[in-house]
Amino acid sequence: MALSDVTIRTAKPKAKQYKLADEKGLFLLVHPNGSKYWRQKYRFEGREKLLALGVYPEIGLSQARERRDEARKLLAQGVDPGQHRKALKASREEAAANSFEVMAREWLENRKASVEHAQHVKTLARLQRDVFPWLGRKPIASIEATDVLSVLKRVDARGARFTAHRIRSEVSQVFRYAIATGRAKRDPCPDLKGAIPAAQTENFAAITTPAEVGALLRAIDGFRGTFPVQCALRLAPLLFVRPGELRKAKWQEFDLDKGEWKYTVSKTKTEHLVPLAPQAVAILRELQPLTGQRDYVFPGARDPQRPMSDAAINAALRRMGYDTKSEITGHGFRAMARTILAEQLHQKPEVIEHQLAHSVPDSLGKAYNRTKFLKDRKEMMRLWADYLDQLKAGAEVIQLRG
Repeated sequence: MALSDVTIRTAKPKAKQYKLADEKGLFLLVHPNGSKYWRQKYRFEGREKLLALGVYPEIGLSQARERRDEARKLLAQGVDPGQHRKALKASREEAAANSFEVMAREWLENRKASVEHAQHVKTLARLQRDVFPWLGRKPIASIEATDVLSVLKRVDARGARFTAHRIRSEVSQVFRYAIATGRAKRDPCPDLKGAIPAAQTENFAAITTPAEVGALLRAIDGFRGTFPVQCALRLAPLLFVRPGELRKAKWQEFDLDKGEWKYTVSKTKTEHLVPLAPQAVAILRELQPLTGQRDYVFPGARDPQRPMSDAAINAALRRMGYDTKSEITGHGFRAMARTILAEQLHQKPEVIEHQLAHSVPDSLGKAYNRTKFLKDRKEMMRLWADYLDQLKAGAEVIQLRG
């Protein structure tokens, strides 16, 4: 006799578990504690087996019968419902283990030692905010170009086109990692080339007029922050290297007696030599008693074993009253030097570019040589430091040809 909802609902527990039979092998197993479990009895290849179909009341009578009928259809096709369920569960677990989020986090962890901590944190934050909510749970092998495009369009629609392009690059790197580890077949991101218009890059804010440069230098001298940050501010216009390279400078890279700083360029991974004018050497010698026993010239305020924060220079400029979006940034000292060295001091473009650690192909096809134009660069850096001193003093500067 088939079960009814009333019979199931009013079934009371007994000292031992007992069964309430329905039809076609379906029954309700009532436990002494009052729990009620749906079970399906079936035979496969001559052996009697049981299939769990859920717990009452979460699974009602009609739904239990539907699950029973699905199991019987599999039996009719020669498939063991129990093994089929195990296979589905394994497939789901494999898909979850190979989801985009799992792959992305594994990729991030794998490259963590080779990137700056701040970069790792920012990349993870972008993925958590803009990618994981929509692609995170999908098996990476099932993600198509249209799935990635919808994510990129969502970011682009809020006016963050540059971020959209960066995310496309990071998603592509996750796919390439999955391919390398045998968990994806292809990267769909190359199919999206041109789907999002190119981002309009903006130049870093920079001060390039002599009078304004003089005012900035005087403001730097009056900065009331920590001494290492003040020294970094004073060196930034003199050396005009990339901000990350300045803040990560190590004492072992400097030869103050020779007036040289040798380090590896972050972008090109090539060795670079910065001639130090006497003014730069004097600043470093003044700082050396304070941080010279450390690894970094500009150690972090919270952790002296790490370099100064990448936000320290811009934060200091803002404290001095400068708008780092429209007036000057730590990176803007490079544009300042490049412009004034060319327009005011009439230095050769190739010498300036070489000192900026930009690739300057020569007749032999060499993109960079750290000692090329060294004599010219030493003279240019001395001339530049003297010129900055004159601007800071407020003197009338006569344009001279170097």
